[in-house]
Amino acid sequence: MPHNTIKLTPGVETNTTLALNEAAYSSSALIRFLPERNGYGLAQKLGGWMAYYASSIGSKIRALKGWADLNATNHLGIGAESSLSVLTGNKLVDITPQTSVTNTAPVFATTSGSNVVTITDSNITASVLDYVTYVTPVTVGGLVLNGPYEIQSGAGTQYSIYASSNATATANTSTNTVGGSFVVGNTYEIVSVGSTSFTSIGAAADTVGVIFTATGVGSGTGTARLVAEYAFATTSGSSIVTAYFDNHGFNVGDSFYVGVSTTVDGVPLFGLYTVQSVLTTSSFTFAAANSATSTVGPTTATVINSGLVQSTFYVAIGPQPLGTGFGVGGFGVGGFGVGTTQPTVPGTAITATDWTLDNFGQDLIACPAGGAVYYWQPGGQLQNAQIVGGNGPLVNSGIFVAMPERQIIAYGSSFTLAPDPLLIRWSDIDDFTQWNATPTNQAGSYRIPTGSKIYAAVQGPQQGLIWTDLDLWAMQYVGLPFVYGFNKVASNCGAISRHCVGQLNGVVYWMSQKQFFMSGGTGAQSIPCPIWDVVFQNINTSYLYKVACGVNSQFNEVTWYYPSASSTENDSYVKYNTVLQQWDYGSLGRTAWIDQSVLGPPIGAGSDNYLYKHEVGNDAAYNGINGQAMLSSFQTGFFQLNDADDLIFIDQIWPDMKWGTYSGSQNATVQITFYVTNYPGDAVTAYGPYNMTQATEYISVRIRARLMSIGVSSRDVGTFWRLGAIRYRFQPDGKF
Repeated sequence: MPHNTIKLTPGVETNTTLALNEAAYSSSALIRFLPERNGYGLAQKLGGWMAYYASSIGSKIRALKGWADLNATNHLGIGAESSLSVLTGNKLVDITPQTSVTNTAPVFATTSGSNVVTITDSNITASVLDYVTYVTPVTVGGLVLNGPYEIQSGAGTQYSIYASSNATATANTSTNTVGGSFVVGNTYEIVSVGSTSFTSIGAAADTVGVIFTATGVGSGTGTARLVAEYAFATTSGSSIVTAYFDNHGFNVGDSFYVGVSTTVDGVPLFGLYTVQSVLTTSSFTFAAANSATSTVGPTTATVINSGLVQSTFYVAIGPQPLGTGFGVGGFGVGGFGVGTTQPTVPGTAITATDWTLDNFGQDLIACPAGGAVYYWQPGGQLQNAQIVGGNGPLVNSGIFVAMPERQIIAYGSSFTLAPDPLLIRWSDIDDFTQWNATPTNQAGSYRIPTGSKIYAAVQGPQQGLIWTDLDLWAMQYVGLPFVYGFNKVASNCGAISRHCVGQLNGVVYWMSQKQFFMSGGTGAQSIPCPIWDVVFQNINTSYLYKVACGVNSQFNEVTWYYPSASSTENDSYVKYNTVLQQWDYGSLGRTAWIDQSVLGPPIGAGSDNYLYKHEVGNDAAYNGINGQAMLSSFQTGFFQLNDADDLIFIDQIWPDMKWGTYSGSQNATVQITFYVTNYPGDAVTAYGPYNMTQATEYISVRIRARLMSIGVSSRDVGTFWRLGAIRYRFQPDGKF
């Protein structure tokens, strides 16, 4: 009897029917294709993985970063939804940033000619390691306090900060009564005094009015330190709101941010607004979303946050044992972080839906989605990550470090506390505390003009790459005065998530809304995807932001992990072999990934919250338990046994496989199943599964059919296999 050889074309094809996909793969799970010299991609069992750390991280891991410090100690940064951690060897250190929010009427004090502002806040015990930002901006002594400030000294509930300029007036403790006056830049008459606050209206220099609040006032008289906040007035039937804020410094067209939801005569105010007109140095107007139903005048203007100052403290924990000090080198030398006082009121660990991580030399740089940029230095003074300080943006979608300039690039960034989805900001070279552009530094910003938001950004080959929902942009270092030049290099190829981008051998790969792309620096090129149906017809579109790309340079593979239609978490993958230009797919949950690094082979974060090192051994690990069976499988399309009208009878199958690794035991057990039918639409009959080992010379079968598909699978432990050329013995067996 004659025999025939089954030689399969590499790669999986699901867009075609099983009958059309003759002599090729139609489904797969946990396999890969190995290129060989004749052009056949040989299917084999996927490399194994083992638990990298014995315990669960505790929440979904969204980002990983491996790096080495100046002592050649390797670290793994782990950004999870409920924590930011660093794994060094087998020691996991929680470095989650902490914040503490107060809503009080704190006492602010300034001295004319000095930039020192002293604050008393009964709800915090501040530390010199902390930073503070005022969500409700404060004007006092001719200063406007808005943004992050490093706490310079702290004793009990009193602390001091350095303003960016000197105060023009002294706001001191004084006795105030109705009819009296006080000076905060201008002279104001006190019109009322209450037990907890008082208001005043401008008497001389300001005829429109400014609202002030103070603490420490009692029984109609008392002492107070004077603080000004936003106050809002409306006109019946108009959406124009008048804002009062001493020395506001705004010009027409500027943006300002209302950080605490405030309602003025039924008009809700929150978020970013544009200044429409400037009335005085202490008042301006802007447009709300709806009109007021009555008039609220300046003397009864509504003060933001009920007159309370909302302060966010970025709480640091320090020092670390055997600390080496912050920022040894070009920035932060000396006075930062002097002392060891810690807050007696601890902060609350932040949470995040996503993270972006990178390293700035030996420092880990971390940004929670929608949050500030933080740093952590191994062996440094701080035990947890702290904001980069200076004038760093407090709201960002993500970051990366530009090389070789060594600047932090923040995208979806902001100059206020309101996100600006298309804004790119970058720090000065070698100094991540300087973010505002000056003639003597290389900090700066640029707003991408197309798309609705920036979805992803990475340091690519020789340039930064930025994806909006629509386009791909390149940012290239050009030096002063512009620092970076921006060019749109491709259209209609936007990214689907922060982590959907991977780089391999100088080529960048990413997943878009309905297809995959690659770029070698000359624009974007669509990658034909024969398994398009598997991903784009079976992805949960409510959780696209979780899509994560994993590059495995050892095998020239780029994988995208995504949540299937029936899952809210990544449970599936599609994989592209860049050498064979072929695809496969399967089920495996990975929420974050790094390619081989200083830590060795690739590391993936499982949807079970464990870390796994890949390409280690031949077995799987689930829920942190090693040595579990890996269910690897594939099935071919239907190949036609005979072109004529004769049916074919098969009585023997001759397996041909590698049954183990080169130096290991040839002990694999592989199951093979035959699926046959006479017409593509007919019911399919299965023969098997039959067990095959190295000792199996042939499998005796009795198959009579016109179309046949082969399924191969394995589930044993400690074994490896690779497909060869399966043969079968056949003869014609009558007309059909």
